[in-house]
Parts: sequence; C-alpha cells; structure tokens
Amino acid sequence: MNDLITKPKNGSLTKEKTLKQSNFPIFSSLIDDWFLGDIPSLFTSNYNTGITLPKTNIRETVDAYFVEMAVPGLKKDDLELKLDNQMLSISAETKKENEENKDNYTRREFGYSSFKRSFTLPEFIDESKIKAKYNEGILSIELPKKEEAKPKPPKTIKVS
Repeated sequence: MNDLITKPKNGSLTKEKTLKQSNFPIFSSLIDDWFLGDIPSLFTSNYNTGITLPKTNIRETVDAYFVEMAVPGLKKDDLELKLDNQMLSISAETKKENEENKDNYTRREFGYSSFKRSFTLPEFIDESKIKAKYNEGILSIELPKKEEAKPKPPKTIKVS
C-alpha cells in the first residue's frame, strides 16, 4: 500500500516533495495544467450533437423489461419511438427560435438539439403489447415478454 502515490488536482504524477518551493509556478506544472486540465476537453467535445445522450435505466422482471430514459425539457410530441426488426429506436429533435425587438437593437437566438438511441430487443418480446408513457421528463417503456419466455414454476412429478 505504500507504493501508491497521491495524484494532485492538476493531474501531474510528480511528487510535491521533489518540486522546488518558489513564488512562481514551475513551467512543467503550467504545461501539466494545460494538457491535463479542462481546456483540451473543449477541443474534443462534439458541438454538433446539441445535447448529450440521455441517461437510461433498463431493468428486467419475470414478466417484462422496463426502459426509463431521462429526457427533461422535452415534450411528449418531441419524442419518436420506432420498432423495426427487433430494433427499438428512440429519438427527439427540437428547434427553438427567439427574436426580440427593442428600441435600438434586435436580439435573435436559436437552438437545435437532437439525439437517437437504439436497442436490439430479444426475440421473446411481445411487440404487440409494448407500452410507452412520458411523465415529468421521464420516458418509460414497458417491453412485455411472450408467455413462452416467462419462467414456469417447477412441476412435481409423482413416482409410480
């Protein structure tokens, strides 16, 4: 356990004991701050997506699968669910424009966001009984299993 080292906030693995104490930052720590800090994430982030993929919970019970997706700020009409060849696709697209005219200026803002998530469903899902509802920013989808896929209780066999 003594071999573990403490990693400073700037991401550098240099032990603080070996650095010279001074009133000015050491050049290498400035480089570490630049390359290991938050600035590179600005260059690698994807600005075209508008919003990130929504967080999704999937749980299984004896009778069905349940998918819950956090999509706050959207309306029910913004969401589109499609089922094609056991592939469930959930997508949304929103566009917003706002223009404000005052005495000597015009302010115009617009926004666009979209996402699409797809899930391959098992063969034993009863597609005719799939239900979806949207309530307070949570999309809930129930994917019932076919009767033959549900576990059967153990059967007792009498010995004759």
